[in-house]
Amino acid sequence: MRKLKVAYICVHNSCRSQMAEAITRKMASDVIQCWSGGTETKEHIDKGAVDIIKKLYGVDMEADQHPKLLAEIPEVDMVVTMGCNVTCPSIPAKIHEDWGLDDPTGATEDEYERVAKIIEEKVIDLSKMVCSQNQIVKIFRR
Repeated sequence: MRKLKVAYICVHNSCRSQMAEAITRKMASDVIQCWSGGTETKEHIDKGAVDIIKKLYGVDMEADQHPKLLAEIPEVDMVVTMGCNVTCPSIPAKIHEDWGLDDPTGATEDEYERVAKIIEEKVIDLSKMVCSQNQIVKIFRR
């Protein structure tokens, strides 16, 4: 089965896009291969994002992820922007989608959790779409 290649993009690649990368790797790595990146980077992933992803999903983003520039992302099938409230960066892809997420940076733990749960729902929906698409392709190849 071919995995969908997804890039999660935001300006600084320090919070929402990193959360999306971690959640996707945890919940949908069997059908989605993903990266995150931005046009600028911060020195570290946002501490609130690191803490909530560790608490909710048991993933230590600081161990396996770091802020990256768009140039570090390979060719992908789909680009998901986080909802930058400015001109979101972009890279070439067949599919573009904006998730319109509020940036929880500096907010309460509840806000980080709310954003993480929205990302989780969207990742689940995306993985279901990939599975059904792959099933359709298998049927037509018979």
